[in-house]
Amino acid sequence: YKKKIKFVYQNKPLGTGDAVLKTKKFIKNKYFLMLLPDDLIMKKNCSKDMIKIHKKYKASVMASMKVSKNNVSRWGIYSSSKKLNNQNFVISDVIEKPNTKEAPSNNAVIGRYILSKDIFKILKKQKKGKGGEIHITDSIKTMIDNKSLFIGHKFSGKYLDCGSMSGYINSTLEIAKL
Repeated sequence: YKKKIKFVYQNKPLGTGDAVLKTKKFIKNKYFLMLLPDDLIMKKNCSKDMIKIHKKYKASVMASMKVSKNNVSRWGIYSSSKKLNNQNFVISDVIEKPNTKEAPSNNAVIGRYILSKDIFKILKKQKKGKGGEIHITDSIKTMIDNKSLFIGHKFSGKYLDCGSMSGYINSTLEIAKL
């Protein structure tokens, strides 16, 4: 592929929403692909599958996987209103890092997104959420509430968590086996 990749730095840890907002001037297309570096998906190309889904449904797409109920507070968690097939669902609600009682399911959003650039309008107005951060999940919830179509894609492949020290070490060991 002859695509340019640009890196944008976030000087203060103000959340994923703040980081995405800093990329606005680089986004030229109606939709863009966002990959979070602390979530690795091995083997199958999740992004390629998500692009196919996006083209088919003309919708935003988020990678997802089931997590244990005890771990829902580590993730953005969504509920779905309609099953499209075995791997894809229409997302009806999403909440950032809920406790086990707040969680609408155990379907977690993983760091792969295809988003409409309409998200920037929402992010500009987004108030800080949990932990004093601007969460992309809160803006996605606003878009869903405003009838934007979001699809959850249960990807094929192995997920590696690099977002904690133990996850990073385990991921490094897993990659070393390749």
